[in-house]
Order: sequence, then C-alpha cells, then structure tokens
Amino acid sequence: MAQGITGEKYWEDRVAFETEGAGKEVVEYGDVLELNRFDGLPYSSRYYTLLKERMDLPVWKARCDFMDKLANRQFIIVSGTARTGRSSQIPQWCAEFCLSVQYQNGMVVCTQVHRQHTVDLALRVADEMDVNIGHEVGYSIPLETCCSGDTVLRYCTDDMLLREMMSDPMLEHYGVIVIDQAHERTVSTDVLLGLLKDIALQRPELRVVLLTATHPGPTLLGHYRNVPLIQLEGVCSAEAVYTGTSHKDYFCSALRLVLEIHHSQEEGDIVVFLATTQEIDLARDILLREEANIPPHLGELLPISVHPGLGGTLPMPGEEEGRCRRVFLTSSPNEDLFWAVHMLNFVIDAGVQKRNVYNPRIRANSVAIQPISRIQAESRKQLVGPTGKSFCLYPEDTPLPSETRPHILESDITSTVLFLKRMDIGGLGRCDFIDRPDPEGLMQALEELDYLAALDDDGNLSEIGIIMSEFPLEPQMAKTLLASCEFDCVNEVVTIAAMLTAPSCFLVPSRELRLEASQCHLKFQHPEGDHFTLINIYKAFKQNQHEPFVSVEKWCQDYFLSLSALQTADAIRSELTDILRRIELPVSMPSFGSKGNTLNIKRALLAGFFMQVARDVDSSGNYFMLTHKHVAQIHPFSAYGTKTPKLGLPEWVLFHQYSFSEDNCIRTVSHISPEEFIQMAPQYFFFNLPPSESKDILQNILDNGAEHYKAKKIQKSPSLESIPEVTASCVIQ
Repeated sequence: MAQGITGEKYWEDRVAFETEGAGKEVVEYGDVLELNRFDGLPYSSRYYTLLKERMDLPVWKARCDFMDKLANRQFIIVSGTARTGRSSQIPQWCAEFCLSVQYQNGMVVCTQVHRQHTVDLALRVADEMDVNIGHEVGYSIPLETCCSGDTVLRYCTDDMLLREMMSDPMLEHYGVIVIDQAHERTVSTDVLLGLLKDIALQRPELRVVLLTATHPGPTLLGHYRNVPLIQLEGVCSAEAVYTGTSHKDYFCSALRLVLEIHHSQEEGDIVVFLATTQEIDLARDILLREEANIPPHLGELLPISVHPGLGGTLPMPGEEEGRCRRVFLTSSPNEDLFWAVHMLNFVIDAGVQKRNVYNPRIRANSVAIQPISRIQAESRKQLVGPTGKSFCLYPEDTPLPSETRPHILESDITSTVLFLKRMDIGGLGRCDFIDRPDPEGLMQALEELDYLAALDDDGNLSEIGIIMSEFPLEPQMAKTLLASCEFDCVNEVVTIAAMLTAPSCFLVPSRELRLEASQCHLKFQHPEGDHFTLINIYKAFKQNQHEPFVSVEKWCQDYFLSLSALQTADAIRSELTDILRRIELPVSMPSFGSKGNTLNIKRALLAGFFMQVARDVDSSGNYFMLTHKHVAQIHPFSAYGTKTPKLGLPEWVLFHQYSFSEDNCIRTVSHISPEEFIQMAPQYFFFNLPPSESKDILQNILDNGAEHYKAKKIQKSPSLESIPEVTASCVIQ
C-alpha cells in the first residue's frame, strides 16, 4: 500500500466528513474555516453547493472501492456513461491520492479525445475543486496550454500526451494517468495504452486508470490480465422507439421527427446523430428555413451544428436555458460532448457513422458509411435519462457490432511509426498494441519513411527523421518544411503547412450564394496553383488584421472565408516557427512572388510530396497518378477545377490529398514540370514506380535530356552554409 494511505477506512471517514460539510454554507471549527487542501484557502460556499450535486452522481457510490483499489493496484478499469460523473470525479479523487503521498510520484493527467470536451471538463473540475483554472487545475490542447507550476490535475488530449512523451518517455511527471474514453479506440489512445504497459513495468509506483462508457469488451479486458473492474450504476436508458427506417431514408426521417417534436410542444432540447458533416450543414440549413414557417406560439427552433473535433458551441451548466428549443446536429464520436446540456430530452439516432478507411495500396482514404456499435447506441440512449425519449431510425433487430472498430486498423499509421521510432531512442523498444496494425499498412508506412530519408540503413531514425519527429505535422509535410530550409523559402512553406494543417478556410455557402463565393475566392487565385493561393489568402488575412479601420470578421464574411480556420492557421504557423528557431533552423525573409522563390517552393513541396504527382493523360482533366495508376479529376473547389481543358489545364501536377470513394478527386493542386519531379524524387522511388506511359516520358527526359536537365539545375542557395550539417541532406538525391 502506498505511503500515507490508510485504506478504505480513511476514505469512508473522508466521505462522512464531506457529507456533513455539504449541508452547511461554511464549515468552521471554532473560529477556523476549513481550508482547501490544494490551495490552502478557505472553501467558498459554492464548493459545498457543488459538493451536494457531486455526491448525487452514481460514481460516488463507488468512491471508497475506487480509492482502495487505487492504493493497492497499478491498473484499474472503470466503466460508466458520461452522466455517471466518471470524467469529472475520478480525476479529482486521483489528485487527492497524489496529495496524500505529497506528490512523491507526480501529479495527475487525464486524457480526452475531443479538444472542447477537454476544456469544458477542466473548467468544471476547477469550479468543483474551488481552485483557479490554470493553477491547481489546467488543460493542454493543440495550440493552447493553460497550466502552471502549481498544476496538480491536468486535462489534455491524447495526442498531446504522446507529444509530451518525446521529452519525458517514462512520464515521470505523473503519479496517476487517467485514460478517459478508452472505448473510442483512437490511434493516440491505443498507442498510449500499449506504451503504458511497458512504462508500468519500469515504474511500479505509477497508477493507470482506464475509463470507458460501457462494460469493456473482451479485447480490452484481455489486454490487461487480472485488472480490477468497477462497473458504475448508470442512469436508466431512455425509452427507445425503433422506427424501422432504412439507411437511405434516415436523413429525411430525422428532420421530420424534429419538426413533429417541436409541434407537439413537449419540453426539452433535441440531439440528432447523423453520419457526415455535409448532412449536419444541410440539416441546419433546412431547419432554419422551416423555422420561418413555425407559428410564434410554438416558440423558436434553434438548430446548432456540432461538428466532430470542433465543438465550441455547447453551453456550460448554469447558463440560462429553455427560452427556445435547441436542436444539436452532430455525428459520431460526439456522444460525450452533451454532459453539460441539462435540458436534453430527445435523442434521434440515425444508427450509422462515417468512417475514413485508409487503403495503403493507393495511399488514400475511402469513405464508408457503417453501423454504429452497441456501445455507441447505448451511450446515446443514456444521454437523456429515463424521462426522455430515444428515437432509433433503424429496425430493432439490426445487427450492431459489439465494439467500436479500432482506428489504428483503418488509418494511415506513417506518423505513428515515426513517433514509435522516436520512442525507441527514448528506451521504449516496443508497443504492446491491443490490436496490431495491418501488416500491409505497417510496411507501407516504413517504405514511405524510407523514401523520405527518415530512416537509416538499419531501419532506425536518421538525423533527418529525428528532426521531422519534432514537428506536429504529417511526415511528408515535415520533410517539405525541412527542405524549405535548404531552398530558402521557409517563410512561404511554413504558411502552406499551417494552412493545410488547419481546417479548410473556404466556407461552403448555401446553393444560391455559391457563385458569389466562387467569384470572391477567384480574387486570391494564383496562376501556379492552390498551394500558392493559400499563401495569398493568409497574406491578405494578416494585412487586414493590422488595418486599424477594418473588421477582420466582416472581411472573412464578405469573402466567404472561415475566421476560426485562419486564426488556427496563424497559431499553427507561430508554433512551427517557434520549433524551427528552437532547433536552430533558419527562417527566411519573405520573398513571395519572385520567380526563384516560386521554383524553390515547388522543389520543397516535391521533396515531401513526390509520391503525390499526377499527369493529365488525355488533355481533358483525367489525371493519372504515378504511384498507383488510378485516374481522378481535380476537385471543383481548386483553382484549376473550374477550368475547361480549352483554357489549358497543367499537364503535370502535385496534389495534397486524394479522396477515393467520395468524389474521386485530387485536392490542393499545383503545377510542376517533369524535370522538377525528376530532380527531387529519389532514384529508387522512381525505379519502383509501376510501368506506365507517364513513367516512360520521365525516363525519356532522364535519358535524352540529361544535359538539358543539368543546365537547368539551379545551384544551391548561398544560405545553405548557415544551415546545420544535419539538414544539408534534406534534398533527396
């Protein structure tokens, strides 16, 4: 048993003490106020008000059992829906555990899947603990950290904790690590769970707590043998009404149900689970139009889009509610985001979800509409409690998979392999995956890293690979950024990297405004392609940001651009620039627009994205991709997408993204020359390309135009001498 813990009796006494205190405005002993053990200040009356609410949560019935197991066991699994209070209460109890041993083994960290959920929980828990956010309780999400040296409980996204492991492989800052939403089986969560098994062997004092929404499946339980499981008594599920709608008709059925509920005048907000972001936006537009025809005595109907991974629109508890009926339009995996909505009384569940399934053979995602798991279906029903109603838009006998399929089996794992290679340097030689990645996907990831010169001859990280792993970017983009140091175009390439990493800056307006939006976007168009157009947009955004009499928000609205996406890109750009300076790589002065700069940007892009090159084979916009011989068209939103072949489409292009099953389009496209491709692509990659007419053309240029190619080859930039030796080989020879 850990030092300072006296077992179950101590925690029973503590519960009894707090129960007694919860009935008072302020607890006093003579003239002494009870002090908060975390900041040393007297508790406020609000603390006891919230304590009453907390003790009514189902999780509190398991408090003594949990604290006893935390003191005696290294791994614990706790299952219970979001309404049980698992995500807010258990991390607080872990902080009490660490406090009882004077933080000898470190503080508490609790991972989350969603950024907004991370922030919401940290704010709620700081309020419940009666401390200041950013001090004793903090949070870390991409591009935003709110912590200090006094932080004892930190909420963070799972990918942020992985990034932290690059500097602290054994996570020695933490005495308790709480992995929340383990049932989501994201790539980052699965990697964490695999590495923590090895870390726990080397740190017997470490405690690991896994939180899941429902009873963990046999796969997760089998991964941790003899681990204690605490099953929380959840809120009873809502009354389920199965409509038997076919998968093709769920969208119209969901909207029809929303309007019927509103006309029935039954109280309560509604959450609608659809499959895709396009459906969410379309449903919002339709409901806004229908709202204009609703009689005033029925009240206002307010549709709210809640896109996965974005959040930011959900109210916190305590806000004034009930003045209108809110309809939250969302999709998987957002089930846990609605813990703060007390007026939620209806759930409409389409029963399907959109999954991006990565195909390593063509290096592209296929979009698949799949049924949700039984875990997700049950979580959605429990959002509204026993007094609400859950409408399931599928037959009751629909066979739903028992568990959520792990994302690591359906994702491009090149970034994950790069990270694990970095961890190998840190002393963590293997990752004990719950479900091992697909061997074909693993081989493709290793092959890609080898092409990018991130691996040495022994399969370990090269010096370039180590630097690439420092950037929170896809490996291809990280290599592009490194190559830009050699070609003296860092200022421009870091803008491209930020704009492509952030959400799309282009707003998709309603159908009647799309022509106007296209005309506005044309003003930023660059003749060399979409990558350069993104630089134009960012420069215009920054210029208007510094204009004293210009509203950036209105400027974005006028040009149909997303202000939040541009602000995110600006923050990402600052972060990337800070990393470049930290590892002492040069940041060039702006020179966008010059002929030499344009050529250097293309070379830097090809250094990372030489595997994503296509050729127009028939001069009609059918682009043949050299790597896997598929043919696709340029996306209509591209600068080239609106052109007809008569206006002159580029023959050779570099593209950033290829979507296979959704629309068979290549996105973010820029013009290149075959000579530039030959110069930048590794020879062994070129020779491994499958036979094709396009490869023959390149081979012809290589064989017969060698002297011409050498004459065209531009000497290395004079600034190369100022670059550390490790980056001198960033251009693939």
